[in-house]
Amino acid sequence: MDSAAFTLAKLYDLSGLIALVTGGGTGIGLMIAQGLAANGARVYITGRRLEVLQAVTEKWNQSKQDTMGSILQMDTTNKDDIQQVVQKLKSDEGKLHILVNNAGQSGPLSPELNKPSTTAPKKAAELSQYLFAQESFEEWSGLYAVNTFSIYFVTVAFLDLLDKGSQDKPGFTSSVINITSISGLIKVAQRHFCYNSSKAAASHLTRMLSTEFALRGIQVRVNAIAPGVYESEMTHDVIAGQDATDAVGMPVVSVPAKRPGTASEMAGTAVYLASPAAAYMNGQELIIDGGYLAVNPSRI
Repeated sequence: MDSAAFTLAKLYDLSGLIALVTGGGTGIGLMIAQGLAANGARVYITGRRLEVLQAVTEKWNQSKQDTMGSILQMDTTNKDDIQQVVQKLKSDEGKLHILVNNAGQSGPLSPELNKPSTTAPKKAAELSQYLFAQESFEEWSGLYAVNTFSIYFVTVAFLDLLDKGSQDKPGFTSSVINITSISGLIKVAQRHFCYNSSKAAASHLTRMLSTEFALRGIQVRVNAIAPGVYESEMTHDVIAGQDATDAVGMPVVSVPAKRPGTASEMAGTAVYLASPAAAYMNGQELIIDGGYLAVNPSRI
């Protein structure tokens, strides 16, 4: 085989590819959008807050980044919003090669679960009363709508454009990348049963979408990234060092890496999944967590 096939230019070049990143204005979504753009993709970012997207675009343009596609206001839990963006990309591009389902929220908390204090519920009756009163059906439904339901509806809405993207280049397959979480794999609640279970559902949804598409001969790969602790709006401000990382991740045993993940580590994983180097990967979930799950009780 020609040695050129093993070069970075062949393996990871995304030139000419169209990408859409939901929740792409901040945090992990922005890390991924920047990584895809830096490797040649034309990237569209979506979000509910137009002002955040505009601020990102202004900063992006100042850095003379010329692979930015556009900003598109979209609520991933609103079918009309989703369809409008589908029609926009259908009109402007006629295809899509990379879809990153990143939009997500935290949600209802039961903070006493992580407080070794005199007020923390210890007996069954106390725990029952506390947990039942602390959260609501409405909060759970709202969080699942963002973290799980949206992955389904956004993916199936863009499926035809992704399929057209797969037909764009011989041997190329379009890619869906779902951002899940180690919280969906850890067996402790980390004080948020709802968030963790919604991310676990997103992990399984990734596998179901991959299998159903493959069984029908649709050449669109579906994989997931399960991040550990990374800086984002959801994790609040700057995270530095082991103490801060553990405060956010709430592990039983401290994270072996003793630090949060970096933007380049997140972007590099997404670029790999979207690139020709990962063309044989389908239905998988890549965990990038600094060893968190290696030392804490998980379902893997």
